[in-house]
Amino acid sequence: MLKLNIKNETSRLRAVVLGTAQSNGPIPKVEACYDPKSIEHVLAGTYPKEEDMILEMEAAAAVFKKYDVKVYRPEIIKDCNQIFSRDIAFVIEDKIIRANILPNREEEVKAIKYIWDQVDKENRIILPEACHVEGGDVMVWNDYIFIGTYSGEDYPDIITARTNMDAVIAIQELFPNKIVKSFELRKSNTIAKDNALHLDCCFQPIGKDKAILHKNGFLVEREYEWLVDFFGKENIFEITKDEMYEMNSNVFSISEEVIISEKNFTRLNSWLADQGFTVEEVPYAEIAKQEGLLRCSTMPLIRD
Repeated sequence: MLKLNIKNETSRLRAVVLGTAQSNGPIPKVEACYDPKSIEHVLAGTYPKEEDMILEMEAAAAVFKKYDVKVYRPEIIKDCNQIFSRDIAFVIEDKIIRANILPNREEEVKAIKYIWDQVDKENRIILPEACHVEGGDVMVWNDYIFIGTYSGEDYPDIITARTNMDAVIAIQELFPNKIVKSFELRKSNTIAKDNALHLDCCFQPIGKDKAILHKNGFLVEREYEWLVDFFGKENIFEITKDEMYEMNSNVFSISEEVIISEKNFTRLNSWLADQGFTVEEVPYAEIAKQEGLLRCSTMPLIRD
């Protein structure tokens, strides 16, 4: 059996699900895209090629191997985009919670059933149908659970709105000993630079007490200010709109000291190095064209 353990975003990683780019399928039609950035690249003829994305994911897998992390991969489904394993389920403490995701992504969930089946039955959680949630919106941070959401009346029309208040309430009920803090995110179906697809597209805690943050990703200024106060201004790396678009906040922590980052994030990576982090740089720019990066393509199962 798998003994899951996730209490925060940065403790030493022991086991992780890494998505796969194999048999990723043809370039999608615009109407089949889930986010404005993918649409941009489909229209521009720059949508990423499967072989390039496979190489990028193998580079991440090699870093996990270097740090002796057990890596699980989803079973390969023909012609299916299975890169973003964070979307389909997530772990809080010893529980795995199945994400209620866009209905046409159900197949992806089946591909990790062999992992799901290794968890004690009482620790496998399927939320009620009305609760929409994706793992990119959920961050465990010791006593807190941070959740990105969108509660506008136009929620049903916003394909980039992935987590609703029903899910926030359900997660609070599941973990009564945690402080659940929700953040309203800025959404756009059409303009990628104005769209925070998930919370981890504009915020991520790193190390013991630091964070990467993008102010414009938050709809409510005082919620952004709460995070600044919580981490302290001097501990925050504030990214620009362009850096958010390139997914600078979507790095991934192997431990409190080691972070996997995209090799082109020069400003961020040099700041991380200045703060004493070991930065494992990998190429991930092709995957980023689908509005997801390292955190989106990984789903941690066990941390110390």
